[in-house]
Amino acid sequence: MLESLDLSLNLPREEYVTELARRQLQLRELGFQIYTQKRPVVLVFEGWDAAGKGGAIKRITEKMDPRGYVVYPISAPQGEEKSRHYLYRFWTRVPEQSQIAIFDRSWYGRVLVERVEGFAKSHEWKRAYKEINSFERQLQDFGTIVVKFWIHISREEQLRRFEERRTTHYKSWKLTDEDWRNREKWPLYEEAVEEMLLKTSTKSAAWNLVEGNDKYWARVKTLGKLVDVLSQELGYRPADPLGKVKR
Repeated sequence: MLESLDLSLNLPREEYVTELARRQLQLRELGFQIYTQKRPVVLVFEGWDAAGKGGAIKRITEKMDPRGYVVYPISAPQGEEKSRHYLYRFWTRVPEQSQIAIFDRSWYGRVLVERVEGFAKSHEWKRAYKEINSFERQLQDFGTIVVKFWIHISREEQLRRFEERRTTHYKSWKLTDEDWRNREKWPLYEEAVEEMLLKTSTKSAAWNLVEGNDKYWARVKTLGKLVDVLSQELGYRPADPLGKVKR
């Protein structure tokens, strides 16, 4: 599935600025519909290290009412969470009606990091596919809109971004020794990602694959897809604030 993505796709900056503004304004309008229709929303962002998950989330929330969403940056479980079922800490973060919960990494760590690094036994992460599908189905049965994104970049682009972070003072905090260790296991992670996409992309909660080598393209595609999914789920299509949408 990943090999089918065209990572050469890009967007000129002028077009990016226009399309970004268009989608942000539409998302703000859809945010009001989420509030009035009392629909909970879960957004899941997964992808390679340095793929641009944080940048996409920032553009989604930039013009939205800050009272209507919360962003959860997910790292390794700590304290009490380590003694409970891995889904426990996500159940406690399930959004209430009219709210958006944005997960920067998520329960899919069970079949990615925990699988590759050996934190979960083979029978545990294999069982997790069914558990995750059931978890998301329960959310949807309650009325929750679930939208999932995998942002994909090439191994070469990841190295370029790592080096940029290493040599740029205000970006250096983003780069850790763990990032370099994960990079050495790229083939193992790639295998895990492919299986994850195959086994957890359901009819009602399909994965949206985003070509991420060009950040402008990735951000606009992500916001555009989110507008489309929310419009369909809410039965409300926001007006185009800047005129005809370019295709």
